[in-house]
Amino acid sequence: MKGILAEIASMVKDFGSAPTFAEMPRKTLADKGIAGPTAAHTIEEVHTPLNLAYLTFTTGSSAFQNIVGITFAELPARVKASFTVLERAGLKAGDKVLVTYPPLVNVFSGEAFKKYGLQWEFLVRSSRDAFLAALYEFQPKAVVGESSFIRASLEDAKHMGVADELPKDIVLLTAGTPLDLELLPIAQEVLNAEVHDLYGCQEFGWLCMDGVPVRDDVELVKLPDNGGQDMYELVVGGLPMGDSFPVSESGHVCNCNGKVITYRRERTYPEYEVIVKATTLTSTVTLGRVARSILRIKGRVVKISPDVVTGAEHTVLELIPDYITAGKQQGIIIEGSAKTRFFDDLVQAQLDYQQKAKADPTWTKRN
Repeated sequence: MKGILAEIASMVKDFGSAPTFAEMPRKTLADKGIAGPTAAHTIEEVHTPLNLAYLTFTTGSSAFQNIVGITFAELPARVKASFTVLERAGLKAGDKVLVTYPPLVNVFSGEAFKKYGLQWEFLVRSSRDAFLAALYEFQPKAVVGESSFIRASLEDAKHMGVADELPKDIVLLTAGTPLDLELLPIAQEVLNAEVHDLYGCQEFGWLCMDGVPVRDDVELVKLPDNGGQDMYELVVGGLPMGDSFPVSESGHVCNCNGKVITYRRERTYPEYEVIVKATTLTSTVTLGRVARSILRIKGRVVKISPDVVTGAEHTVLELIPDYITAGKQQGIIIEGSAKTRFFDDLVQAQLDYQQKAKADPTWTKRN
């Protein structure tokens, strides 16, 4: 006669409240829409928390890449901004898009591409000759890629005498680095292409296109002093990007109505601290968790005022340059549900997690 533990051992192989490894849900590169080659990555499987829509990484152009978490709560605004980009570029459902660097899809989100109805493909290899071959074979309506890479590839096409075989009248959505202005004339000459300059990041999605914001919660905060040059910090939903730009009435090189000169980006100095002055939350404990989550998944420092108002009608954030001692001089106040949208989405993500937390019984924390 079998003992009780023997019966349990037999039963748990067939059913149970927790999944086996084979039963665990999987998010592959194909599921995320980024199943293409890069020369800068390896493919590694990870256990991704169920409260995150997906994981991605910063580009790491000047330092090690940082891991970025994308919450479900922020996806609607991220998708909406991506739709704005695609609509302004004149793309429509069914159009073919060539993406030269697969992680750029994560800035849009694969969900945005799917909902918009695009067909997108990647290069066979991360190289300029593979890019030219893909242009010839795939005949895309649009290309998403880094501007200097595209410029160098088109110069190669001219030198090899194959420029006439490439498709014409396509849209170039350049992203990832400041726009290479030398791309504009050769893109016009070789492809008769319309060039657009996207500014954004993995943490926050697309923020500006050709100097025009693509989100309603983008703010420009004038820096106190920048050696006589007027520079503006770009803030999204109350969170500073750490990037500052000149603002010009003469317009962006890709759009005369675009005022933010995104191809003249500078790192902000000094950086701003974010202080929460009022919150719709009733618990400062939950607010503290929000602040820690923002640091961990977005790399932004958020502090809580000692006299923070809880249960407020809307969020109030104060941006303080780090050379000003908090409380000694008032910083820039950002408040209201429209202007603090991104911050409030991350608050909602924390609430969703606390209300529907996925606990693992084999890992129990005790206070």
